[in-house]
Amino acid sequence: MPEQFGAFQASELYCPKCRSAQPVRERLLLVLPTGELYEYLCSRCATSLGKREITGQRVSAPRPARSRPVAGPAKGPAKGPRGLLR
Repeated sequence: MPEQFGAFQASELYCPKCRSAQPVRERLLLVLPTGELYEYLCSRCATSLGKREITGQRVSAPRPARSRPVAGPAKGPAKGPRGLLR
């Protein structure tokens, strides 16, 4: 039998703190060699409501680290606010 559904993603889950079904946010917890681990958080009170692991082809590529520009030597003595007012 062919696969009918790809993957499920929760839009609302029951929150025991709010005592009702609430919309959820998905937060990336870990990037593993086999997939990614996400946590579902209540969008109202930020309580953790569950986890989801994505494995296989849907795993996103790791982002390259941003490089910071190297600071050069300081140019001259630092002037305070009085040095700017004339």
